[in-house]
Amino acid sequence: MDIKLQQLKHFSLVAEQRGFRAAASKANRSQAALSTSVKELERILGQTLFDAGHKAKLTPFGEFCLPKINDFLARYDDLNSDLRSAAAGQLGQVRIASVPSVAAKLIPGILAHYTESHPTVEVALIDDNAAGVEARLLAGDVDLALGNCLHIQDERIEFTLLMTDPLGVVCLKDHPLATLNIPIDWQALQPYPFVKNGTCSLLEPTPANILAANALYSVENITSLFSVLELGVGITTLPKLAFPENAEHLCWLPLSSPYVERQIGIFRLRDRYISPQAYDFFELCISSLSTTAPSPSNR
Repeated sequence: MDIKLQQLKHFSLVAEQRGFRAAASKANRSQAALSTSVKELERILGQTLFDAGHKAKLTPFGEFCLPKINDFLARYDDLNSDLRSAAAGQLGQVRIASVPSVAAKLIPGILAHYTESHPTVEVALIDDNAAGVEARLLAGDVDLALGNCLHIQDERIEFTLLMTDPLGVVCLKDHPLATLNIPIDWQALQPYPFVKNGTCSLLEPTPANILAANALYSVENITSLFSVLELGVGITTLPKLAFPENAEHLCWLPLSSPYVERQIGIFRLRDRYISPQAYDFFELCISSLSTTAPSPSNR
């Protein structure tokens, strides 16, 4: 017969309480039931655990078994606790991919709230460009992704809108455009050198796409882009979230014509079950960032 967990617990409790009566009281069981449980364990093992003349005294075999059984019970308790905590979303890991602007501007606040309610959950945040974010999600490298839906065409991906982010013009603070102090028409940008970046794809459906199409300069990395702009090489367009609030030499100006905005949201795979802890992060993003408060779909 297999050893039962309850038998091990009863043996450990009798040894701890130094007697069947005290152990039975603590276990809220009858002394006879506890004695029967321990005797059954002895029968399965083929050795006695307690001295026949002094039932609270361990035999040499009992002395050998006790630390091993206590170690097993401690591991079992840890496993039981860990599995229940993981099922409740309190343990494990959440892996998130995000475009840099969202990772820098939006996720820190979400993470601060998340860690208050999930202090033992490990969170891995990876920032990447839009294509990289999509690829990581489809490959199963991350549980969730945040970014814009412009190029997401794969039907396996579910998108939940959180907010919109307007496109604007970025230039030096002493640039002629900055002195206009009004929303800007794209044609006002034509006299100036234009620096193309990854977000300029937002201009493609509009007449302003000619700015990016004719650009002499193209910079994909956002840090390098700001360094180039600070040198006065040219101007560019960027979503507002992508512009650093502490920029010393640059400014962001609203672009009125064409008015363009990107849709920022959270992605997950439609046919993939996500863990409770990942789903809690998903719901927190919606409740904290969504301007339209869409109802999240079922897990």
